Amino acid sequence: MMNDAFRNFKERHADLFEFIMFNVFSNIATIVNFAVLIFSRNYLFSGLSGTAFRFWIYDYSIKNGGLAAFLSFLLSFFIAQAVNFVVQRKIVFGANNSLRGAVPIYLVTVLAVYLICLYIPTVALAPLTGVFGSFWATNLTNMINIIVQVLIIYPVLKYVVMRKEN
Repeated sequence: MMNDAFRNFKERHADLFEFIMFNVFSNIATIVNFAVLIFSRNYLFSGLSGTAFRFWIYDYSIKNGGLAAFLSFLLSFFIAQAVNFVVQRKIVFGANNSLRGAVPIYLVTVLAVYLICLYIPTVALAPLTGVFGSFWATNLTNMINIIVQVLIIYPVLKYVVMRKEN
């Protein structure tokens, strides 16, 4: 009975079901993202939190977490996106198109999202830290980044990168 209702919903609302599955399985990448972020900020790069990092539009002052925050956001995003590519390709989209064409487009998309998501902490982290403290501000900023990632990456994956070929 429940399997029939599930199957009927999946068939009648294929696009919605796919988006739900994308978000459910994105949680694997999200968990990896948070784990790497917390580990790298608190342990791997913690000695660099007192070193300001400024480059182009990126201002990771000491107040914004310094070089430790920049490297932690960078590393956590990169690892999470690598995990996300594999999970989404195999489980959600069942893509069978050529990796030769898919990977470069995915990398360009990820690079664009990288630039955006590395900028967000420079404007969000300090004000959020003043309100919520460093731990919660870091995680709230990361949640903002994840929302931005979904809004950009899902359409690119669905319509360009993760196609099924006949």
